[in-house]
This record gives sequence, C-alpha cells and structure tokens, in this order.
Amino acid sequence: MSAQNVSHSVMAQRTEARNSLDDFPTPPWATRALCEWLPRDSMVNASMREPCAGRGYMVRALGEYFGPDLVEGTDIHDYGAGFPVRDYLAGPLPTPVDWTITNPPFRLAEHFVARALESSRRGVAIFERTSFLEGIGRFENLYSVTPPSVVLQFTQRVPIHKGRLVRNGSTATAYCWVVWLREKPRLSAPLRKPTLFDWIPPCRKQLERENDYAD
Repeated sequence: MSAQNVSHSVMAQRTEARNSLDDFPTPPWATRALCEWLPRDSMVNASMREPCAGRGYMVRALGEYFGPDLVEGTDIHDYGAGFPVRDYLAGPLPTPVDWTITNPPFRLAEHFVARALESSRRGVAIFERTSFLEGIGRFENLYSVTPPSVVLQFTQRVPIHKGRLVRNGSTATAYCWVVWLREKPRLSAPLRKPTLFDWIPPCRKQLERENDYAD
C-alpha cells in the first residue's frame, strides 16, 4: 500500500496564478446546506446576487430557496451560461440587494466581502477554504473591523475541482461558509459582537440531487 501524501500543498493549499479566473465550481448540495441553515424569514421575498456565477451551479441551487426570479447572477467571464459579464469589483457600487452569496476568488475574497457588505441589506455569505479564517492581515483588515456573525464549518468534505463538478471527487481541503447577518443597530449593542461557530453536519446524501451534475 502506498504512503499517503500529506504534504502541505496537497492537504491545504490550492494555488492559482494571480490572473487566474479561480474557476472552482461549488457543488449544489453545499449551497443548499447554507440555505437550510439561514433563517427562513430572511429569505422571504429577498433579492439575491451571486457575482461569481460561472456556469450557474450556485445560482440554480439558490433559486430553489429564494425563487429563481429573485436571484441575479453575473461573472467577470462568460462561461456560456447566459449571465451578464460584469466585474463585481470595478466601477460604482452595485444596486443594493437583500443578500449576496458567492464563492469568490480566494485572493480577492476580502474585497468581495467589503463590497457585498456595502450593497446587501440582510446578509452576506461566502463559501471559502477554512484557511480563509487565518491570517494577520485578514484579521486586521476584516475580522477585527467587521467580524462575521457565524462560521459554518463543513464536517463532511466538499469535493472541489477546477473547472468542473465531479460526482465522485475527493479533496483534502476543508471548507466553510462565512456569514454576515445584517441587523438594525441597537444603542445597547456592543461595538463588536462575537462570532459564533457552528458545524454543518454530514448532509450530502440528503441534499444532493441526481441532476446536479448535468451539463
């Protein structure tokens, strides 16, 4: 039996060139896991934006919960799914929506969060490697200034592959949802609320659909 490769590059790192599109589609069941956690009243008649829509896997899953007519998908690149081509980080602030939910490029995720928080009335959620929670610079620029409401850690690995969904794929990388819930400020509220941490229990079997992997 061959020895397991447990090097850092295999176990935790997903390195992309700086000009890469960072095309790593999110399996629909992982998006549904977030929607199952979100407060139901926060999704009622809620407009939603996915600015890294790619081929539309996340948009379609979000449409099951928010309603397909309320989900706006865009991307910086045309993947042939019919979404408007738009650089989310360029130009004026986008029109406000209730929710922004996306899987942004790792190296630009902080910028996506900042822009999403400025243009989202109810909340922001990003799907990222758990290593996104690390980093002195990220703490100083983001977490200490605008801490997320909750971190939802997947207990079951989410297979992510470059450029495609793989039904029987595997991964050694851990992923989580980082969520900011917008609330009306209260005078008695502390300046910096603590971030809650919760686990997403194994749910792939319950949330996966047969047609998730159709082209």
